[in-house]
Order: sequence, then C-alpha cells, then structure tokens
Amino acid sequence: MGVRVSLSNLASAVANEGGIGTISSIGLGDVETLKNDYEGQSREALVREIQRAKGMTDGHIAVNFMGVLSNVEDLIVASVNEGVRMIVFGAGLPTRLPALVEEGSANLVPIISSARVGKLILRMWDRRYSRIPDGLILEGPLAGGHLGFSYDQLKQPEMYSLEILLPQVLETIEPYEDKFGRKIPVIVAGGIYDGKDIAHMLSIGASGVQMGTRFVCTVECDVSEEFKQAYLDSEEEDIVITKSPVGMPGRAIRNKFIKDLEADAKSKIKCFYRCLTVCDIKTAKYCIALALINAWRGDVDQGLIFCGQNAYRVREIVTVKEIISELIAGIEAA
Repeated sequence: MGVRVSLSNLASAVANEGGIGTISSIGLGDVETLKNDYEGQSREALVREIQRAKGMTDGHIAVNFMGVLSNVEDLIVASVNEGVRMIVFGAGLPTRLPALVEEGSANLVPIISSARVGKLILRMWDRRYSRIPDGLILEGPLAGGHLGFSYDQLKQPEMYSLEILLPQVLETIEPYEDKFGRKIPVIVAGGIYDGKDIAHMLSIGASGVQMGTRFVCTVECDVSEEFKQAYLDSEEEDIVITKSPVGMPGRAIRNKFIKDLEADAKSKIKCFYRCLTVCDIKTAKYCIALALINAWRGDVDQGLIFCGQNAYRVREIVTVKEIISELIAGIEAA
C-alpha cells in the first residue's frame, strides 16, 4: 500500500467506518526536488498527510514504516509528535523502536512472517527495554508488495499458510503475555478477502486482520484511475512474484514494466536519493521508488503495481463504507 497508495484520504475513510486507517510513510516527498533535501521533505510530507487525516476523522490512524528507510527513525519520531497512536514497523527488525517511542505514547506493532521472528523481537525487547510489543501483525505469503519469505518458500505457500503460522505465533507469545500480564493481539494479513475469511481467522485465534488489496479499488483510494483499472483488468495468472532492488521478492501485476524486466530491457540506474539502506544500486535495473510513483500517478507502463494474491477477484470500484458493510455482513453470516 506504499508508495502513496494508502494516504490520508483512504486512511481517514477507513477510520470513519471503525477500522484503523493506515498511512504509508514511504516516498511522500516531491520526486523532482527530493534529492535536494530528502530527509526534510519526506518528513514534512508525512506530517502533512497525518494532519490531513486527523482533520478528516476522529477515528484511529496508524502509520506504517519500512525499517530499511534511511530516515525511518526521524519519521517515527515526527509521527509520534503529531499524535499518531499506532506505529506499524516492517521490512527490518525493530531493534531500536522502543528507544524511540516512550512507553504509553503510542502502540508499537511490528510485522512478522514467522514465530521465529516474533520470538526474536519479544526476547530482544524484554531484555533490552523490559517491554513487549502492543501487538503483532503476522503477514503470510499471499500478501502484496515486499514479502518476508524466500522465493523457494513462495513456491509452496500452503506450507506457510496463516493457518499454520498463527498457532505457532500464539504459542510463542504466551510466556510473554504471562510475564507482562497482558495480551499481545495478533493481527493477520495476506490473502484475506471477505468476511468469511475474517471470521475464519478470528475463530483460530487472530485478534483482527489487516487488509490492503480490497481497498485499492475504492473511491477514496489515492491512486490513479489507471492503477485501479490494472486491478480490475487482472486475471489470476497476471499476479506474479518479481525481484526487487531491495533484495526481497514482491508480488505485483505482470504488466509492460515487469515484462520489460523479464526481457532484460532495463539498464542500470543512477540514484540521487539513497532512500533505502538495502537497495543494490550497483546492479539495480530500476528505481523501485520511481516505479511505484509512476504507477500511482497513472504511468502504469513504466510503473510497478504491487498487489495481493487476490487482486484479480476485484471487479468494481466501490466506497470504503460499502466494503466495510460487506465485510461485517460476511463475518456475521459466517
């Protein structure tokens, strides 16, 4: 849902319907001038989005961060200073997150892909900070965008399904819940499409779900109409795993951009931004930030269109209110 897919407009609409609307903190500054002051401009742009969202809702707003952002700590501190009460942290281990955010000022919710990663975070936070996360987001192999699984693991997603991963995570967190005397909610993500899916996840121990793909084709989503149309036009075979310059596999729609990558039609890039600490600029065939921004603004032939595995099931543009109502009805029916 980054870059710029989930901004203040979508996040506030979700919050107004009782969900937690999430703003993606990635790539928000002006592309043409970012290289002059990357850190300052990206911080100011995020603050503007937070303020816009808070001006449109009294509901709950979260901000999502990638740990590999070169200025992630600055953005986290700025968000907390703006009154954001939930910090979601993925794409890297949150080793310093409790040191940045005073206990009680915001809920800290790392994204994990396995019980092993969850245990590592819990043990580290307990030893270093005498704290535990306020929740965990368990993201399975059917999610969109960058994934916390190897290419080999993604070839056999049934081996790493949420039904398999969730009980392992619940068992891992239990000793820490007992020690600290409070529950650690586990929110599951990846491949969840309708109310029946949500009800199933709640029935096997999840405290909630995180959804992205369903909310792209909404009236309130901040992407271009061309981006939304790519979802509407996609078929199941169009949803593919692609290589990212950050060294992680990613799920996207196979469009002209990806076909050109497959044909090795892209040449090496020069980078002015250094926005990601892990981007392999020496061998990168494209700038992932620019490719995602191109898609956001409508140049889909030169853009990377991230999506979840179920993107092909989306067939119409609706309002956030309609989706939430449908999901609630589906949960109740199940």
